[in-house]
Amino acid sequence: MASKKGVAVTAIILAAITGASFLLWIVPQDVETTFVVSDYKNYLDGVKNIHEVLEESIEIEYENLRTGKISPQDYISVTEVTSSQVTTQISEFVTSKPSEEWQTSYINYMEALKSFNSYIVETKVLAKMIENENSEDEMREVLEKIDMLKSESIEFVKMSDQSRPS
Repeated sequence: MASKKGVAVTAIILAAITGASFLLWIVPQDVETTFVVSDYKNYLDGVKNIHEVLEESIEIEYENLRTGKISPQDYISVTEVTSSQVTTQISEFVTSKPSEEWQTSYINYMEALKSFNSYIVETKVLAKMIENENSEDEMREVLEKIDMLKSESIEFVKMSDQSRPS
């Protein structure tokens, strides 16, 4: 026979589970999430610092890939982590809802992050081509796209800086 204490604990646990389930059913699930930013300049500066660190680390690893210091598989692992971090930054930008005066700068920086993320994806494609031992001619188009995306990202950063409010 169960003790009174065991029955009471079980009843409390069941009540908590039932209550939590009921709340999940009652509370609307399609609530739009907003990332609240009150200091737009410092937030953008922080994102820019994170971007610079990610950019520097991926550049080092990309150079290591090109010189054969790391394997294509190791490089692909690095790109997946870095791309995930950039995607997180882009998601925060989308939900930050900057004031009207900061919108142009934010949009340009978000485009810089998108170009940077595309750059990372293309370097991953190159790593797979190296792994499959494709010829330099086959890789030329990918290399050109990598250079174009890197330049595009840099240009969007410049445009973001130029469109910052005074």
